[in-house]
Amino acid sequence: MSLLKQKVTRLRQAYAPHEHRPLGGYLVAMGTYAGVAGAIAALVKATGRTVPQRPATADVVLLSIATHKLSRLLSKDAVTSPLRAPFTRYDRPIGSGEVMEQVRDSGSPTRHAIGELLSCPFCLAVWVATGMTGGLVLAPRLTRLVATALTAVAASDFLQMAYAMAQQGAEGHHRSED
Repeated sequence: MSLLKQKVTRLRQAYAPHEHRPLGGYLVAMGTYAGVAGAIAALVKATGRTVPQRPATADVVLLSIATHKLSRLLSKDAVTSPLRAPFTRYDRPIGSGEVMEQVRDSGSPTRHAIGELLSCPFCLAVWVATGMTGGLVLAPRLTRLVATALTAVAASDFLQMAYAMAQQGAEGHHRSED
């Protein structure tokens, strides 16, 4: 075993002695993210687009809500499970059309890291926000249109949940009167 491999093995064992953590897979994911962010920056420069000195508050709010919704759609929605299936395993439904999945432990550390990324809306939000922010510079009208649709869906989700809670409350109130 090479000296570098021995050092990496010792580092991995020192970091998480009682649990497997795919540090190599995380490095691949971080490198890929840096590459995507660099490609967006290079595309912005090559196209001569100007980057705003300070993003408009309305854009920040719009992209924040859209990022939340797209991250949940990609990481938890039952319909998007085929995208996650190579990296995760179905566990159970968690309501509102969402599913809980477990990361597949077999396979490469990269596969494991991708499974963690794709099944975690918090983790995926960084990637989505980066893409949407790049889109705001490269194709602002289209990005705002897509973000508006995602924001409308997020608002609709909250209204659906509020309606369901009100309906349950009304049904419980009627039962207590009987």
